[in-house]
Amino acid sequence: MKFSSLPRFALLACTGALALTGTLAQAQEPQLNLQRVQLTAGMHRIDAQLALSPQERQIGLMHRKEMPQHEGMLFVFHQPGIQCFWMKNTLLPLTAAFVADDGSIVNLADMKPETTDSHCSDKPVRFVLEMNQGWFAKKSIKAGSKLVGTPFSASH
Repeated sequence: MKFSSLPRFALLACTGALALTGTLAQAQEPQLNLQRVQLTAGMHRIDAQLALSPQERQIGLMHRKEMPQHEGMLFVFHQPGIQCFWMKNTLLPLTAAFVADDGSIVNLADMKPETTDSHCSDKPVRFVLEMNQGWFAKKSIKAGSKLVGTPFSASH
């Protein structure tokens, strides 16, 4: 989940509202119907949901109880920046790949479920791909590896 784009007071207000009401039905629902894009990492195919709007990026993979191994979520930002993610209300252990405009992975970060630790890109990026934790390691994909797909070819 992306948090740095919200002003701190708005983030606190949202958190407080959720805590007071206990449940907001739509806030508890995972995003399952976002637009998708096909990516590849070497010979490995990735079916990625696209988180394009600020709201889609904020919700991210929160409240998902499971995700197929070949699926992930690609967060797309308008401008490169140091992107920081946390795992509040995210139930699955994930790895975030911070990705440069050309599809090169800048760095990877393993993230524990339901934590508020900040995981940031090592340099400004416009893309972050979240996959199930261990997916990149099992496929020997690391910093410097390249992802291929239309988001990266269109960003030059």
